Amino acid sequence: MPLSRVVNDPEALTITVVADFPVPVERLWNAYADPRQLERFWGPPEYPAKFTRHDLFPGGRSHYVMTGPEGDKAPGFWEVLAVDPGKSFEVRDGFADEAGVENTAMPSMRMVFTFEATEGGSRVTTVTHFGSTEQLEQLLAMGMDEGMRSAIGQIDDVLADLASFAAERATEAHILSDSQVRVTRVVRGSVEQVWRAHHDADLMKRWLLGPDGWTMTVCEIATKVGDTYRYCWEPEGEGEGFGFDGVLLESVPPRRAVTTEHMTGTDYPSTTNQMTLTPVDGGTLLSIVITYPSAEVRDMVLATGMTDGMETSYARLERDVLVGS
Repeated sequence: MPLSRVVNDPEALTITVVADFPVPVERLWNAYADPRQLERFWGPPEYPAKFTRHDLFPGGRSHYVMTGPEGDKAPGFWEVLAVDPGKSFEVRDGFADEAGVENTAMPSMRMVFTFEATEGGSRVTTVTHFGSTEQLEQLLAMGMDEGMRSAIGQIDDVLADLASFAAERATEAHILSDSQVRVTRVVRGSVEQVWRAHHDADLMKRWLLGPDGWTMTVCEIATKVGDTYRYCWEPEGEGEGFGFDGVLLESVPPRRAVTTEHMTGTDYPSTTNQMTLTPVDGGTLLSIVITYPSAEVRDMVLATGMTDGMETSYARLERDVLVGS
């Protein structure tokens, strides 16, 4: 059991949780930086979480939904206030609706997570600050203390699971909801390198090709919010090409970009793609949350082998663009 101690301080309006683990501090930090890992312990076992957004950089935001055994949902958000990579981060944690919009009728709290190496491995100290005695008492009455204890008790299993999050794993898709899928891969390169590879037309034409035998003939990149983009591919031999177009909705270089995506020349509905780049051991965790118009469209796209084509492109990115750069 990792939990070392929990201290409730009504005078300071804080709850402090200290937990020790027999792993390097970098491994513990990654468990909080990687949404695939974080959602396996953020929330008690009977209310597992799904993170539909996780931006661990100052000014970023995270959205999560915890789902109970009867299907009842408890959405929440993090507003990321400060980050010292590998050492600490600070967020405002609060209640929300399923779209991540804050529920201002409920209190929010400030949480500071501090990571440090110890003789036996590493330690994370979480200090939760409340705005008033009434807020502290309200959240304790809702079971926050017990929830934090049971949630942090799950981290051991996550830390022991090295294979599921290894940098060597191929591109994977995880269903988050009826309309959302998260595609992830650790790319062996820095955040800045991976961002540039997605925003430099000459580089994109070298790697964003899917299966062998295709050429990217058009690469018009959106550089400002509101700009449109257009990408087209043609087979090197016989066959018909295809393309995508869309609009840049949000851009926070070099960490986050949100776009619409539509297959050119069709009446297919657009998707919304949220790309987040997070530094982790082994490179950069590339995470794309795709929102589809329906579960049927989601399943149809996944059945095309989408992730296989993406994996071929990302492997080419590492091999032909990032190695030696």
